[in-house]
Amino acid sequence: MQINRTGSARWAGGFKDGKGQISTQSGALKEYPYGYAARFEGVPGTNPEELIGAAHAGCFTMALSAVLGEANLKADSMETTAKVTLESVEGGFAITAIHLTLVARIPGTDEATFKELAGKAKAGCPVSKALSAVPITLDARLG
Repeated sequence: MQINRTGSARWAGGFKDGKGQISTQSGALKEYPYGYAARFEGVPGTNPEELIGAAHAGCFTMALSAVLGEANLKADSMETTAKVTLESVEGGFAITAIHLTLVARIPGTDEATFKELAGKAKAGCPVSKALSAVPITLDARLG
């Protein structure tokens, strides 16, 4: 099976003074603004790194749900945050790390089993695989 999803971006202007819009096939984002100021100066708008973070958090959490199901477990709740680090390096900017933080309530499991299953989900998540050139760390805890 092959599934294709699309995202798109439009841009006009220079690097610092330009303005862009990001859209997704589903319409979840439709011409949502992004630009230098949103990426580097904290003004309203989005940026590629936070979108990668949201995609990674969503993918990992969904993958963990599948891994839990294989172990006959089901989460009452799971909340994942992905911190994507963008740094100035030789030759420009690079994403240098992604750190996943997960807090979950899963009846019927213990901390050791939970951490093992969370690690399996991190390794198996398609977004983790796509971003494997970047160190990806995980803090997982039952809460």
